[in-house]
Amino acid sequence: MSIDIIKTDVLIVGAGPSGAAAAKRLVDAGLDAVVIDFRKLPRYKICSGILSPRGHRFLIENFGPLPREVLHEPTACMGVTFHFPSMISIPMDFFGGPTPHLNRQFADYWMIKSSGVAIHDETAFKGLEYDGKFIRAKAVRHGKPVEYRARYIIGADGPRSMVRRSVYPEYDEGIPWFMVGQKFQRIIQCPLDEAYFHFWFHPTLGHYTWSHARDGRQIVGVGFPAGGDVDVYHKRVEAYLKDRHGVRLEPPDDREGCAHNFGPSVINRYVFGKGSVLITGQAAGFFNMLAEGMSCALHSGAIAGESIIDALHQNKPVQELYRKHIVSEVNRCTDQWNIFKIIFSNPHEADFKAELRKLSLRQQGAVLRDLAKFLPIYGRFNWGRQILSQSIRRAITGEYSKGRWL
Repeated sequence: MSIDIIKTDVLIVGAGPSGAAAAKRLVDAGLDAVVIDFRKLPRYKICSGILSPRGHRFLIENFGPLPREVLHEPTACMGVTFHFPSMISIPMDFFGGPTPHLNRQFADYWMIKSSGVAIHDETAFKGLEYDGKFIRAKAVRHGKPVEYRARYIIGADGPRSMVRRSVYPEYDEGIPWFMVGQKFQRIIQCPLDEAYFHFWFHPTLGHYTWSHARDGRQIVGVGFPAGGDVDVYHKRVEAYLKDRHGVRLEPPDDREGCAHNFGPSVINRYVFGKGSVLITGQAAGFFNMLAEGMSCALHSGAIAGESIIDALHQNKPVQELYRKHIVSEVNRCTDQWNIFKIIFSNPHEADFKAELRKLSLRQQGAVLRDLAKFLPIYGRFNWGRQILSQSIRRAITGEYSKGRWL
């Protein structure tokens, strides 16, 4: 059976924010690029939809004002509220004001279309090989085999990246995985302020527990180590919200979940690819502390695109340039977990320390005790010493160790 062969300068795998940002840079520079995605676009995307201020600025500067149809209700988020077992709640506004509440199905499609890239949806990436001149990427498009021949490939295909697996087949088995599940419930009574994203530092609820309003329903979500039962976790969280916060919800009418790789950004274990294959976004390990991945996906995707442009103009190896340019995004992302940055600086996009200082000394002590009881649930992953060592390295040299990257 004959196989269609499609030649392009750059093949981008994944039509999310990272792929769209890379495509925008490449197309604007006059390069021929194709983005493939295994789903039919616009596709549904599991996500809270809460975008950071930095991500919002990127969208406006690179893609223009956001159309109304790419937003959920409420259309904006003022900030985040931290809740503690001592029943102290700390609301924090985002720096720069409210940010958009994105409907990822339509926001992602708007971004990728606005980039001007050629879009091949319903096209599943299957693997790659290098013939000395081109990268040959095997794929199945609309049920038929196809081969893409590209000078460069960008893997922007999320936490379970098939591009990353093609380059590092054993990587996925060597890192801890988390499941993130959320259920949608009609609201009977909900005192939680719908203008904020709510997060609970409670060790008995889960490793990551949140709730926020969307389109007339309340999302109740929880993250936990892979292998756990989402129904057990969710029932526990729902009961806690009812008993402690007066939240009364109807039974769930929808649910969703997916796997996430939280660890790489915490301990500076990013994966940036090999040779002419660049890995970016969450596929590379970028993830912000509050589980918002869109802003770092946008910026790292743009850096991947810029690195290819520079490699062509300067006739230099693209990995050398990518690993040089990506340092700024690594610093910004991993700083959020850096002990010294948290104590002496402000690496986040809302000022927790300023809000904490507004509390009485008794309340401040209660919050710090609650945090001290919450953090040990991550002890099984042995991240503590690695966070400390990387924090020290950053303080001494100004950056994190590149030797920990793949």
